[in-house]
Amino acid sequence: MSVSKTADQGSSPCSRAKKKNMNKFTEYIKLSYDELMNKVSWPSWEDLQESTIIVMIASLIIALVIGVIDLASSTSLGLFYQLFQS
Repeated sequence: MSVSKTADQGSSPCSRAKKKNMNKFTEYIKLSYDELMNKVSWPSWEDLQESTIIVMIASLIIALVIGVIDLASSTSLGLFYQLFQS
């Protein structure tokens, strides 16, 4: 007759902890899926297109502003370096 060192459920504390963590993870996945499918309000196709256009225009404006700043700083530094050239 063999004697088990773990009397409860025949599993080690480590495996019980893994099982508990796995149950928490599974519950998290189920709740995340439920929220994604039932609670999130997705934009309509028209809203999505409008937002995309706004983002594209804003990106172009920001790119132009950065380009102008780059050109201005490059030009001004070029003139500044010419002042101190031998």
